[in-house]
Amino acid sequence: MHSIAMVKLNEKYTSEGEATRDEELRPVPKERAILESYFTQLGIFSFDRAKDYVEKEKDNSKSAGAIWAALLAALAHLAAAEKAYHNMTFLGQKIGGQSFFSRKDSIRTLYTSLYNELKKVVTTGRNAAGGTAPYLEDLLSHLAEQLCHFIQARMEVADFYEKMHSLGGQKAVSSEELVSALESVAHKYSSRFHHPILSGLESSFQVELDVLTQLLRSQAQISEWQFLPSLLNLHAAQSKLQSWGLGFERQRETRKHLWGGQVQRAVQPPHLFLWLRRLLASLLAKFSLYFHEALLRQSSLSDMKALTAKTSPDYLGRISAFIRKHDALNVSLIFDNRGSESFQGHGYHHPHSYREAPKGVDQFPAVVSLPSDRPLTHWPNVIMIMSDRAADLNSLDKVVHFYDDKVQSTYYLSRPEPHFTIITIFDSRKSEKDSHIVSFLQDICCSLRNSKPFTSLKPGSKG
Repeated sequence: MHSIAMVKLNEKYTSEGEATRDEELRPVPKERAILESYFTQLGIFSFDRAKDYVEKEKDNSKSAGAIWAALLAALAHLAAAEKAYHNMTFLGQKIGGQSFFSRKDSIRTLYTSLYNELKKVVTTGRNAAGGTAPYLEDLLSHLAEQLCHFIQARMEVADFYEKMHSLGGQKAVSSEELVSALESVAHKYSSRFHHPILSGLESSFQVELDVLTQLLRSQAQISEWQFLPSLLNLHAAQSKLQSWGLGFERQRETRKHLWGGQVQRAVQPPHLFLWLRRLLASLLAKFSLYFHEALLRQSSLSDMKALTAKTSPDYLGRISAFIRKHDALNVSLIFDNRGSESFQGHGYHHPHSYREAPKGVDQFPAVVSLPSDRPLTHWPNVIMIMSDRAADLNSLDKVVHFYDDKVQSTYYLSRPEPHFTIITIFDSRKSEKDSHIVSFLQDICCSLRNSKPFTSLKPGSKG
């Protein structure tokens, strides 16, 4: 059957008066297949395999045109740069270095060098228009041009990650500003690298930006005590991360066993993917604390304890252990809803439902109160302290101490973020400098600000 088909194919070209051989029709499909395979590998984070693949093809195609060889060389460098990007090894590095693959090179140095290589491919392709393989030259020039846009987008997002990393030590981080900056990058490069061959790369880039945007937007919404919007963003980010992670599960690296057999070993996800999962986990932990009452309505207390025990950190577990160990009367997280026109209480409320704005002590509801409901007799005292010591609390790094000899109770207050205050009440006199109580409040407030994950963007750092 194969020989008959070849005879008919040769007869077709002979009848049309063409002397072209069958091999002359193969270069474009072959090279397109190579490109599609390469970008598929890159899209599922198989950077080393993608790099080895194009380097092998470059060695096997020494007789091919200059534009093809130049693009293959650039693609090998792209795989190396993408590996450095996704492993976040560029964070904290100094600009400089001699080699393209030097660990001292900053990601911007790598991508700038790569951008210049691709620009040369574009120029070579345009100058060769109408040459021996015009379709191939046009295709490679077009792809190189779109990859230049991709490189520019990568450098801007890398700058964004460097900015995020620098914010890790700050007391307050504006998630809204970060979301705005990310959306600007997404809008700027929308449809700039849309060729079907680049679909794996484009999809990976878009998912990364979508997930990060949704997580940061959720962080801002949790801090405003917006239940449904933050829940929807967390769910969307989680779904996209799970789908994104399927690429790793489908991959297997095969290596020979000592006795000649084969062992399957899953490819490990890069640092950036693992970091996004940790950011999601920290936000889910915060969400489970801030909306504990709303979630409790859909579950039993024992089930909630079991579920929150799986979060990292387990805020409810830490608070409960602190109460037991130090015999605290109450620990509450208070939401100050003054000036919030949309406030209607715990959980979700229909946007058109009406509820009269809270007044007096109801402007300071307990988001969480442990071990039981908020102690109402202490609430006027708590509000008074919050008002009198507002300047100290707003500094976000002080623990306010107050002892009321009339009720013989001690209050400790600290503020993790502008609208929320943690209050710890003891029905006895306690020292202002009690290190166990002060460190507990400082640690939990620092954790709730959720800036530690920004520090852990850098591989090997603690956060």
